[in-house]
Amino acid sequence: MRVILFIIFLAIVAGLGYRMTTAEDRARYLQIALNECRQAREAAGRSRAICEPYREALRARTTWAIVTPILAAANVIVFVLAARASGGGELDALLAWGANLGPRTTNGEWWRLVTAMFVHTGVIQLVINVTALVQIGLILERLVGRLTFTATYIATGVLAALASVSAQPVTVSFGASGAIFGLLGLMVAALWWSFRSESPLRIPTLAIARLAPAIALFVLFNLVNDDVPFSAEWRAFAIGLVAGVVLTRTITEEEPARQHVLIAIGCTALATVLLAVPLRRIADVKPEMERVIAAENRTVAAYNAANEQFRKGKMTAAALSVLIEGTIVPELQTADTRLQTLQRVPAEHQPLVDSAQEYLRLRIASWHFRAEGLRQATMLSRGVAPSTERDANANWRVSTEKRHRANLRTLGQAEGSERASLEALQKTIAATTVAVRLPGR
Repeated sequence: MRVILFIIFLAIVAGLGYRMTTAEDRARYLQIALNECRQAREAAGRSRAICEPYREALRARTTWAIVTPILAAANVIVFVLAARASGGGELDALLAWGANLGPRTTNGEWWRLVTAMFVHTGVIQLVINVTALVQIGLILERLVGRLTFTATYIATGVLAALASVSAQPVTVSFGASGAIFGLLGLMVAALWWSFRSESPLRIPTLAIARLAPAIALFVLFNLVNDDVPFSAEWRAFAIGLVAGVVLTRTITEEEPARQHVLIAIGCTALATVLLAVPLRRIADVKPEMERVIAAENRTVAAYNAANEQFRKGKMTAAALSVLIEGTIVPELQTADTRLQTLQRVPAEHQPLVDSAQEYLRLRIASWHFRAEGLRQATMLSRGVAPSTERDANANWRVSTEKRHRANLRTLGQAEGSERASLEALQKTIAATTVAVRLPGR
């Protein structure tokens, strides 16, 4: 939307400029623009000539960059497919295509740490990330080698996703920015080592200047965009930088040694496991909330069916009371026990769990009252009353019936308030999608 508004703004400015200038002014401005374009083209030609020895040295080391186009294509393909399959909603589409979410990732779906790197939610985010990836990758892949390049991309992307789960467990995170920041750190280290020699692989200043706009735009965009927490992206940059300092010390002479890269991969894998272990089994409250609602629906349906039989005289009040105490209340108590045994509930989810527990407490109390009322009704219908009350008051039946009617009115009020609490709980769950958030929402 912002891009469209910007284009409209440019069109308005261009139209006003056209109206406010004469034909001679427009011809002069056009000539100035053509001269500037000609000078820019000549400068670009000089830049290519200066950078050509560097490009030749890169081609001599690695003829073609293969991994970079594959990664860029994978990001674009996943975006297109996810966009076409988003009929169930943006959140559902992102999760279906592998976005990162703490309760899902840490409960057996660890593969999301990898797949989240290829999921994007907007064209602007995709274009900026892919542009930065291609600009960095076409140089870096040929400079450090495919193994080092690929390992850095995946390792820093996974660690950034893991940091995102730790910092924001109930926020859906996605995007290649963490992995690209890791590559950027690796590139900074490689360039620093290359500047210490006069090798043909020392990158020219003009080549750095051509990379700068895309990298600056990438960094600025991620400063204001939180698809992956910026702290996680900076950690990925730091990891890539450290890896580069260690692995690219002799980068102007040769690619990083394969055994050194494999050792670094092993150390990174071990660190990933050690960081992931404390994050295991973040509670996913969505299934538990769904069980609470399902239990409510089942118990109400069972009671309504039995109550219909009671009204037709096919079921006694005593039997209805037994159904409540023997079937309905235990099912709700089971749901309450499951909520009480939840561990590692994210702070954002805890109020929802507390409200569900409060609802169950009130609902169970309501069913107990109803069962007691049915038992009292059975005693009245049989003409049975406590002997002390019968002896003390000949009108015990009338007073008992009055108390029973008052009790039923109270139960009706309690039932209404508890139903209202359930409706409020359902609205809360629907409005917050069980506290699962998309970034920036």
